[in-house]
Amino acid sequence: MQAHLVLIDAMNLIRRIYAAQERPYLLLDELSEKTKKQIIHNTKVNANKALQKIIDQHQPSHILAVFDCKGLCWRYKLFPDYKKGRKKMPQHLADSLTDMQDSFLELNIDSLESEQDEADDLIATLAVKMALNGQNTTIVSTDKGFLPLLGHHVKVYDYFKKRYFDDHYVHDKFNVKTSQLLDFWTLTGDSTNKIPGVAGVGPVTAAELLLHYGSLKNILSATDLKKSVANKLKNTELQIELSQQLLQLKKDIPLGFNLKDIRLQVAEPEPG
Repeated sequence: MQAHLVLIDAMNLIRRIYAAQERPYLLLDELSEKTKKQIIHNTKVNANKALQKIIDQHQPSHILAVFDCKGLCWRYKLFPDYKKGRKKMPQHLADSLTDMQDSFLELNIDSLESEQDEADDLIATLAVKMALNGQNTTIVSTDKGFLPLLGHHVKVYDYFKKRYFDDHYVHDKFNVKTSQLLDFWTLTGDSTNKIPGVAGVGPVTAAELLLHYGSLKNILSATDLKKSVANKLKNTELQIELSQQLLQLKKDIPLGFNLKDIRLQVAEPEPG
């Protein structure tokens, strides 16, 4: 029987649910401790409801909630400005994550967290390993960084908009092929994570270049580029190499567990 692994991008799910619970209180100058506890409680309840809905819809044989490392990941060592300016997680939410992980276990969903890798890298490693073995994976996340993983055995699902991302979405959104996304973002940069691109090269130009030349490697070796584009690309080799390293998801992290360890245990029906 073919396995179906569902990977939950846990902080992507939790922070969006938390934001919805916090929204009614945003006009307050400061949240009281009682209000913070109520928001956390509501977040935990709604996160568990979301997970149950995900199980009911996707019917996984295996499932795992994947969390980011608590410290700074390896990307910050390469580029200290990585994710610079992103809103920091509220401390009371950070302090509640262990409790939320325990509540996930009540649904038979285990959690995975690395010491130095982001959830994205762990998820990519698992999804690629499954695909290489002919097994299916659904990644539950709104993060566009997973789109390059799309393939016959890997799907990406947006729980909040109730839709799958696919090659048609990629083309409509970015006007490139899924296989060209990393090259596209290397040229344009990734503003969400503050990863720089090539100065002066926007999405339209990047898509046109990739349509014509096929890949970033071909663009950089082309001798017939417009002078204006050639000037923008001049002396950018180190920047391009750094951006590609930052954008590329790791796919070879040692995991230390087997697929059977994350099999979803279905509760036996109560005897009549």
